[in-house]
Amino acid sequence: MQPAPIHKDEQKRLEAVKSLQILDTPPEERFDVITREASERLKVPISTITIVDSDREWFKSYCGLDDRQGGRDVSFCGHAMLADYVFIVADTLQDPRFKDNPYVVGPPHIRFYAGVALHDLKSKLPVGVLCVKDYKPRRFTLSETNTLIELAMRAEQELNKLKV
Repeated sequence: MQPAPIHKDEQKRLEAVKSLQILDTPPEERFDVITREASERLKVPISTITIVDSDREWFKSYCGLDDRQGGRDVSFCGHAMLADYVFIVADTLQDPRFKDNPYVVGPPHIRFYAGVALHDLKSKLPVGVLCVKDYKPRRFTLSETNTLIELAMRAEQELNKLKV
């Protein structure tokens, strides 16, 4: 397994995360509607709005999971957050970065992942990801990719509304 990479300016990125004042806040419908819509429109069992902290990924909103956080080192979102475009893993068992990841070989047995980075609009630094996951491998169409990007843009706008 390849651990999630660290941003080249991690300290400033973490400052941007903290400036959003969102970590460990209660669930909010304005975020939950986005994850529900992602699961419905993209026909996936799992979707999250994930904030990537120093050592964990924390789910501001989640659909199809029981946990509210996981380790950053084993997170798919830690990889997706640093991607320039949509980060897609069509079959996790065929990808050397993830084939022995605990979330692949154990519960929840993720086989497909797609995520789009969410940014702090002031600093332009990535703070998290809107992602979808499935228990079976799949390919994303251009239309599905565009849907994920559109939903990520909505999530990013909502994240940035919280700033004082």
